[in-house]
Amino acid sequence: MQPSSAEIALYLAEDIGSGDITASIVSAETQANAAVMTREPMVLCGRAWFEEVFRQLNPQVIVDWQSDEGESIFANSLLCRLHGPARALLTGERTALNLLQTLSATATIARRYADAVAGTGCKVLDTRKTLPGLRLAQKYAVKCGGCFNHRVGLFDAILIKENHIMAAGSIAKAVSVARSKANVPVEVEVEDLEEFAQALAAQPDRIMLDNFSLDDMRKAVEQNQGMLELEASGNITLENIRTVAETGVDFISIGALTKHVTAIDLSMRIEMRTD
Repeated sequence: MQPSSAEIALYLAEDIGSGDITASIVSAETQANAAVMTREPMVLCGRAWFEEVFRQLNPQVIVDWQSDEGESIFANSLLCRLHGPARALLTGERTALNLLQTLSATATIARRYADAVAGTGCKVLDTRKTLPGLRLAQKYAVKCGGCFNHRVGLFDAILIKENHIMAAGSIAKAVSVARSKANVPVEVEVEDLEEFAQALAAQPDRIMLDNFSLDDMRKAVEQNQGMLELEASGNITLENIRTVAETGVDFISIGALTKHVTAIDLSMRIEMRTD
């Protein structure tokens, strides 16, 4: 995936405003080298975003990556070297690192969840609980880490929740109306086995089991008999996700993939060239 030039321009404008008055103390002719290191283990993600920051500031900046997108990297490893005009390196440093550390953090946590369910046949999904302005970027990072995307937004799939059901009058009516509105996947969220039975009869494409106990998940899987896709959600962590996956559900959605990310600790060292 490639970021749009417009979104990168917005990120830069947020930081630069009317101009980088600190970088202006460095001569426009000064060239520099830089190195980006990670202080902790990570999955690299966001190279294109990083590169686009410097491309917009000065196309003369060269980025020489030492690792591939999606690669697992040890702590204290060199991620890339940069060469080019010092002003561009100084001005773009923070925006470029912010993007790289956030997307790499998303990919890193996604890799942990993907590894936790490996071999079960269950897929881990993200949610719409993303950082503002980074929806598509974080969903790309989730896939980079080995997990999968749920709907992108409110336009590409229908997820019927409690309030929708109350407004429609019943699960059956909500599903029926949803089918008439758009040719997209329809999912229903249920909170107990009674609602699950109603949803099963209504025949959506997928049923979300919200905060079900493990025993009730197993019962739902048994009653479903493979007819519809089943998704578990709510109070699922790295510590218990494999047990949930082993109940037989098809998907597990995890808001923490994009909501609870802690930025990877990166550093960028710049050295002025004298040649």
